[in-house]
Amino acid sequence: MDETQKIIKKLPNQEIDYFKIGKILISRWYWIAGSLILFILGSYVYLWYTPKTYATSGTMKLEEKKSEISDLVNVIGSADRSPSKIQSETSVIQSPTVILSAIKDLNYPISFYIQGRVRTSEIYPQKPLNIQNLQLDSLNFYRGIITFKAIDKTTFNISYQVAEKEFSKNYLYNNPVTVGQTTFLIKEPAASLSRNTIYLFKFNTPEDFIGRVRAGLRTSELAKYSNILLLQQTDANPQFAADILNAIMKEYLIYDRDRKTQSATQMINFIDDQLQYLSDKVKGSEKSILEFKQKNKLMEVSSSAEAALNKAKDIEAQQAILKLQLIAIDQLREQIDKEKNNVNLNFNAGSGVDPALTALIGKLDGLLNQRYELLKTYNYNSQPIQDINKSILQIKGNALNSINATYTTVKRNLDYLSSQLSVVNKQISIFPVAERDLIALNRPYEVNEKVLSFLSEKKLSAQISRAGILPGATIIEQARTNFSPVSPDEHGIHRSAIIFGLLTGLGLIILIRLLNPYIYDKETVESLTSVPILGVIRKFPEKIDENNSQILAISKPKTMFAESVRSVRTNLNFLASEKDSKVICITSEVAGEGKSFVAVNLSSTLSLIDKKVILIGADLRRSKLHKTFNVPNDIGLSTYLSHQSLLNDIILPTGQKKLDIIISGPVPPNPSELLHSERMSELIRDLKTRYDVIMIDTAPIGLVSDAIPIIRVSDINIFVIRSGKSKYYAATIPQRIAQEYHLDNTVIVLNAFAEDLLHSRYYTTRFTGDNYGKYYYYSDYSGYESSGYYIETEKKKWWNFSRWFK
Repeated sequence: MDETQKIIKKLPNQEIDYFKIGKILISRWYWIAGSLILFILGSYVYLWYTPKTYATSGTMKLEEKKSEISDLVNVIGSADRSPSKIQSETSVIQSPTVILSAIKDLNYPISFYIQGRVRTSEIYPQKPLNIQNLQLDSLNFYRGIITFKAIDKTTFNISYQVAEKEFSKNYLYNNPVTVGQTTFLIKEPAASLSRNTIYLFKFNTPEDFIGRVRAGLRTSELAKYSNILLLQQTDANPQFAADILNAIMKEYLIYDRDRKTQSATQMINFIDDQLQYLSDKVKGSEKSILEFKQKNKLMEVSSSAEAALNKAKDIEAQQAILKLQLIAIDQLREQIDKEKNNVNLNFNAGSGVDPALTALIGKLDGLLNQRYELLKTYNYNSQPIQDINKSILQIKGNALNSINATYTTVKRNLDYLSSQLSVVNKQISIFPVAERDLIALNRPYEVNEKVLSFLSEKKLSAQISRAGILPGATIIEQARTNFSPVSPDEHGIHRSAIIFGLLTGLGLIILIRLLNPYIYDKETVESLTSVPILGVIRKFPEKIDENNSQILAISKPKTMFAESVRSVRTNLNFLASEKDSKVICITSEVAGEGKSFVAVNLSSTLSLIDKKVILIGADLRRSKLHKTFNVPNDIGLSTYLSHQSLLNDIILPTGQKKLDIIISGPVPPNPSELLHSERMSELIRDLKTRYDVIMIDTAPIGLVSDAIPIIRVSDINIFVIRSGKSKYYAATIPQRIAQEYHLDNTVIVLNAFAEDLLHSRYYTTRFTGDNYGKYYYYSDYSGYESSGYYIETEKKKWWNFSRWFK
């Protein structure tokens, strides 16, 4: 088993003490309370300065029935084409067209605000000022905020900013005011207008509100797979949110009805164009027939010629209708090629049209609308757009194939009619010349008249269908003004403030403990080394003078500090008890840990129990022992070791019975060599014959090696660790020195201990086996401040807040 394993085996067992963890957290309750108060105050400040957002909602039912006319489906083949109705209608509701129409319904050309101490609030729908525009260009007008302040009953002040320059001027009511390129006048306000209130206003166009409305508009299904659409509008002004949402629902119904009449309107327009063209031709043919009859004095043709004429005009009328069908098919092909929305077959003769064409057109319309909606979120090269483009391309191909098949069928029917017409034309060719000429004039007239009659019937049918179209939705519940804000969430923010306040306070405690590199209590020392702790010296509650000239263990005997020194003295008597004269070496890791302070007070208390004690200042580099006893440092240990003084010359009385001192003397050039010399050993042998206790205050062992020769010849080696000053590494030095020089007389004294639960250990030390007998009894005297046994010079007051941070 190596040395490391031996050390670990000697360390005491440790168990987590959850009660101690609780005490650690409670010890800094004011940190947690302060953090909690700060976060709660911060939440109130945040809520005070953050503009509130209000929400309102309305519901609409998307109807399945599109028209009261049963034949409407035959006229409008594009009804309900979207593959996802909710998604399609959401795109329509959120479209700029519907929103812009809704904004225009509000008629809100001027926005009014009221200036408060914290923020400026819009006061829609109030209009505190009667402003009349005199010159306002919708494209070029002043868009900034204008500040109005009433001065008296006839005068007001207007201030505004142009190019970062502030303008302010007084005006009279009912007189023109020019701001930039905008001219307006303010009529005399009502008597109720507050003279002390500052109003702000700005001129708007409907387009200015599109972003505001779209940002707050949300649509969703009220229930999954239902046809109930829930619309929600959020805005900083609750009345504006309700008004604009109601206007959007109203305009959507109008837009939806207009959209559904578009197919019938297209057909009516197409028929009107053909009727105008045929009407002109009929009038021309009628005039030509009349002139021919008058010229040739031929009133009627023979019965055989009449029969041929009727047959020819029937065939030609059918041809004319099929030609109209071909024109409509060409228009449809052009619309599909250009990917226009709301594609529709403008004219259907009732035969030859592929039955799948209407369904394909519906799917294409739905995909085009869906792509339009996705382009609001994604760019054109994104994956969702690429996927829908593939679907559009596929549907377009199928639709064009169906159109080509329809075109081929109609063209075949037209060719068949042409062959039938050729037979009739041969029959007409054998008639007399006058009859043939009259038939030639009658044929286009009667054909056009017949087609004209057919188209008129179609137009009437389309008009009846368009008149019967109803909106595809019904408003179930109008939006109502809701004055309860939805944002910021006051309860949620206060709850979060409490949680973060507690976590921050606890986190601060944990962070300080994690970042702490210093030793504060005996449990920490016990966890770092197996060297026994001789005792704990309490921290003196008052400020100590730099030189410790008072010797507090003597001058303040009834303090907890003095009692803790006496406790160390008691434990010290059990060490090297077989020795008649004990050599005690006191050292530490670095300067400032209180080794000289401990040496002076411990020596003083030892002299009180009939022990003849001598205290040696063996720190030849920076000793302060002469300052403590207020003696000159002309001669001392350094002059003795360098053969400049005799022993009796350097032993000085302290004024305290049975306590003498040897100060360090002038700083020599070779302190380490002097302490390693044989004369130092002779000094200790001589002093053993004169004194019961030889207390040697040495240099810090963590900085120089001056103390090594004294440590090796001492009976007891006391290593001082100062609470809150010594770092963790300091606790490992005594054990390392003991192992290196095979010493078993090393002990630790924890100096300047003050109870501070924040830095206390959260485990309990259990002593078992070999290590139990190596630990001494000592007390930290916690909880005895008010017992009456000890007197503290300064009474602790509850308002002494500095004690809370111990």
